[in-house]
Amino acid sequence: MKRFTKLAAGALVLAVPLALTLTSCSGSGGGSGEGDGDETLTVWTWDPAFNIYAMEEAEKVYQEDHPDFKLDIVEVPWDDLQTKLTTIAQSQAFDELPDIFLMQNNAFQKNGINYPDLFSDFSDSDIDFSEFPQSVVDYSTIDDVNYGVPFDAGTAITALRTDVLEQAGYTVDDFTDITWDEYLTIGKDVLAKTGQPLLSGQAGSADIPMMMLQSAGASLFDDEGNPTIVDNAALEDAIDMYTQLVEAGVLVEVNSWDEYIGTLVNGTVGGTINGVWIVGSIQTAEDQDGKWAVTNLPKLDGVSGATNYSANGGSSWAISSTADVDLASDFLAATFAGSTELYDTILPKAGAVANWIPAGDSDVYNEPIAFFGGQPIFADVVKFGPEVPSNNTGAYYYEARDAVSTAMTQIMGGTDMTTALEEAQANVEFAME
Repeated sequence: MKRFTKLAAGALVLAVPLALTLTSCSGSGGGSGEGDGDETLTVWTWDPAFNIYAMEEAEKVYQEDHPDFKLDIVEVPWDDLQTKLTTIAQSQAFDELPDIFLMQNNAFQKNGINYPDLFSDFSDSDIDFSEFPQSVVDYSTIDDVNYGVPFDAGTAITALRTDVLEQAGYTVDDFTDITWDEYLTIGKDVLAKTGQPLLSGQAGSADIPMMMLQSAGASLFDDEGNPTIVDNAALEDAIDMYTQLVEAGVLVEVNSWDEYIGTLVNGTVGGTINGVWIVGSIQTAEDQDGKWAVTNLPKLDGVSGATNYSANGGSSWAISSTADVDLASDFLAATFAGSTELYDTILPKAGAVANWIPAGDSDVYNEPIAFFGGQPIFADVVKFGPEVPSNNTGAYYYEARDAVSTAMTQIMGGTDMTTALEEAQANVEFAME
C-alpha cells in the first residue's frame, strides 16, 4: 500500500498527525455501504445545474446494470466543502465524510498533501488513467498514486467574435497556432479598425498569466514543492506580455467577475481566453448566435517548451478514506471513466466537457454548434486536452497565485519586476514556514 510521503507544514496541518495511513480501493473502508448489502453512496458537490446534474445522470447510467444502486447527493458549495474537509481532518472526525466528493483540480495537491487521511487511492480500480490527459491526471496524483478521477475539463480556449475579426480583415485561422507577440500585433490592428479590444479580465487576477505559464510547461513550484517565483523566465515573460496587452488597450481590465462576463455578452470585447466552461456564459448572448469561433491559445515567444495549450479550472472526483471503496470506484469507473452515454447526455444541457478522451469520438461531441458558426467545438477541445503541459500546483498554489497577483498589480503600477517578484516569493516562503 502506497502512502503520501510529502507533508506540508503550516497552519493547515497543526492538528493533523504527520504519520497517517491511507485506505486503498480494497473495500476495507467503513463507509455507508460497507458489508451490509447497502448500495447507496453519499456525494458532496456543488452547482445543481452542472456537477449535481452530472451525478444524477451518472446514477441513472450505473443503475442500468445495478438497479438497487442509489446516490445521496448533498449540495455543498466549494468554499463550504473545503472548510468541512479541513475541519474533519483537523478533528479526525472521518466518519463524517461522504463516500465521494468533488475537488477543484488546483486544490487537490493542497488537500492531498496536507490531509492524506481524507482520501482513498485508486490502485486497485479498473480505471484506465491513460484515457485522460496526463496534465489533468497529475493534479490528483501524489507520489505516482492516483487519488482522483478527472471530471470536467478546464482546457483553455481562445474564443473570438468572427464578425469583429471580419471587420478588421481577419479570420479565426489567423489566431491558430500563433505566438503572443503575433496576437498582440493583430490585437492592436483589430482595435484600431473596430474600436474593440480582444480581451478582458479582472484587475488583480493572475488568470491569464497563469494560463500563459502553464502553456509553457512552467509552474510556480519546482518538483520538491519549493516556490520558483524568482528567476522564473516564463513567469516574467507572461507578466511582461500581460502588461503590454493592457497598455496597448488590447486587454481591458474590469473590477469584478460580473463585469467580466458583461464584456462578453454586451459586445464590449471581441473575444476571451479562458477555460472551455466559459462558453456557457458566452452562449447567453442570443444576439451573438453564429458569431463566435474557438481555437487554441497563443504561446510565449522564445520560451523553450512553450505550447499553444493550457488550462484554467476543472475538477476531479475523490473517494474518501471511510467510503465503500469497491462500490465507489466501480461506480466512477463505469461512468465518469467509462461511459460515452453519460457524457453525451450531460454535454448538451450542462456544457460539461469531458476530460475522458474517448468521449470526444462520439457523434454528440462532433455535432456542429450553431452558436459557434457550425464548428464542432467540443470535439476540438477534447483534442486540445492531451496537449496541455502539466502544472505543479503543490500545497501552497493559492498562496503563490495570490502573491503573483499582488506582484502584477505592483509591476503595472511602476514597481521593478525583480523587486515585486522577490517580495512575492518571500511572502510564499513565510506562509510555508
